[in-house]
Amino acid sequence: MKAIQKQRMAWALTGSGHYLRECIDIINRLEDVDLFLSKAAAEILQQYGYQHKVGKVYQDKTASAVPVELFYHGAYHTVVIAPSTSNTVAKMVCGISDNLVTNIFAQAGKCRVPTIVYACDTEPELESEAPRENMVKVYPRRIDLENVDKLKTFEETTVVADMQQLSSAIQTRLACLKASSS
Repeated sequence: MKAIQKQRMAWALTGSGHYLRECIDIINRLEDVDLFLSKAAAEILQQYGYQHKVGKVYQDKTASAVPVELFYHGAYHTVVIAPSTSNTVAKMVCGISDNLVTNIFAQAGKCRVPTIVYACDTEPELESEAPRENMVKVYPRRIDLENVDKLKTFEETTVVADMQQLSSAIQTRLACLKASSS
């Protein structure tokens, strides 16, 4: 197995616009990040008009999610899935890995790569940004909230409920990596 010289962060985007702008802002401030886009994420980035500045961008264009092989070679120290739709959370909870993002989650777990998930549906009532900067009320279903709770029990998985928690979890993870390399 080919060893990777410098590990990177893998950041996966799903088809959610919920705090997408803020997630892109965080991505743009980080170093050594590769972006993984679901088919819906590629569409939603264009729809919202957000730009990212990252190393490599992988899109969901292969049936077997070819880029997941990078996990077997130790390319990534951390996976961030943010924002994560209720559909993606449900698939991850059920062990379904039928697209690039859910495959990344599964392979990260199998390779013991810590994962941070910003689940969109964490409260019974939310405000979310829709395309063209319109704020809308969203009422997650009971099943969506239950799936978020189930995801919190997964090994090597940190589930966060807001942008402050996301930023904090990423900074904590990076500090931990820095301390272990010293």
